[in-house]
Amino acid sequence: MRLLLGLSRAIDALTEVVGKVTVWLVLLVALLSAGNAIMRYGFSYSSNAYLEAQWYMFSLIFLLGGAYALKHNAHVRIDLVFGRFSRRTQAWIDVVGTVFFLLPMAVGVIYLSWPWAQSSFLGREMSPDVGGLPRWPIKLALPLGFALLALQGISELIKRLAYLTGHLQLQEEEREVLE
Repeated sequence: MRLLLGLSRAIDALTEVVGKVTVWLVLLVALLSAGNAIMRYGFSYSSNAYLEAQWYMFSLIFLLGGAYALKHNAHVRIDLVFGRFSRRTQAWIDVVGTVFFLLPMAVGVIYLSWPWAQSSFLGREMSPDVGGLPRWPIKLALPLGFALLALQGISELIKRLAYLTGHLQLQEEEREVLE
């Protein structure tokens, strides 16, 4: 179990780094959106590249931020019901949800999106719009984002199983997840 908890810590560290970078994308996309609006309405200038960059950053916030949200318990959950259970029951619900829902869904999306992203990458797909951006980087972000989500799901699964088997005394952050 010690090795698995070490793996969990490594995954958590990766998620933290990616998450903190992703948080900055929120500011960048807001600034780019404002800049696009100012240029369009103030100077009658518009660029497909700026619009597509805005869409790409917005997509990256969700694709790369999903694992970070899971790690910090910011994902959607029915807390009204979940909060009424004991910590052990909550941990079991998380285990079942991760094994039967989160991981199969993430693996399914990776499996289905990889050929699509790979084809786009190999063909160096570009936007059909004049002055548009390459499409392959954002298409590669789809399997990447779900791979990060699956990894974080594995980390959360390890922590819940360690808690249930008595191998992990919950730190304050993990207690908040199960409260």
